[in-house]
Amino acid sequence: MKQNVSWTYSSYRRKQTLRNWTVMLATFFCAYWAGISCKVDLDALRAGIPKGIEFISYLFPPDWTAFADMAMPALETILLAFLATVLGAFLSLFFGLAASSNIAPRWLRNLSRFLLATERSLPEIVILLLLISALGLGPFPGVIAMAFGCIGMLGRLFSDAIEEINPATLESIESVGARKLQVIAYGVLPQVLPSLLSNTIFRFEVNIRLSVLLGAVGAGGIGFQLYYSFQTLQYQRATTAILITLLLVFLSERLSNSIRKKLSQEAKL
Repeated sequence: MKQNVSWTYSSYRRKQTLRNWTVMLATFFCAYWAGISCKVDLDALRAGIPKGIEFISYLFPPDWTAFADMAMPALETILLAFLATVLGAFLSLFFGLAASSNIAPRWLRNLSRFLLATERSLPEIVILLLLISALGLGPFPGVIAMAFGCIGMLGRLFSDAIEEINPATLESIESVGARKLQVIAYGVLPQVLPSLLSNTIFRFEVNIRLSVLLGAVGAGGIGFQLYYSFQTLQYQRATTAILITLLLVFLSERLSNSIRKKLSQEAKL
């Protein structure tokens, strides 16, 4: 009996080892093939490092005189991200409710889930380029593009949070004759509000970073100033834009973490 157990364990260990080695070799082969397809050249990397260091020297010292000119674009970036987050979160709540199996009928849930998945498959930069062709350059297409991005992300998170609600709570409210809107107002929203606010604040942090990228494409803000500075070879001015971008990202992250921490503490109470 002991020999059978020992043989079975040894066989199991050999199969595990063989499987692990197979996975490692397959991963290495795929990475090697991907490197060849992407034309990864280590010699070019080694040759490019000195050039990169030389280019970095052009960025310093920063052009502090350009700081005043970039104050308004930085504010525009914050407002762009804020407006897109508020608009996107408002619309995401409706999509989240429509995509929840315990709130919406099956046909509406499947349709909403399909629309949310379709939106998530489109990067915000693609949406922005389509909107620019229709609306022109400026912050407004950036707001709409990021709001669409919020719907795809927050709509799915909202629906998952709503589906995790204790069904007994909803059944007790429905048992006293409450209508669907009353069930949502008094049974759903109070339970998922901390999660909704936390995810919305996190999305604002993401939108701050995203607004810089979209700004370089044509949405305005500090991203456009960064792109313009590089295009006109004003590298020290570009460094000022980079520092302002880092400051915006750092402050938004700190604010986001602080608010989410307070929300989590209140939820525990």
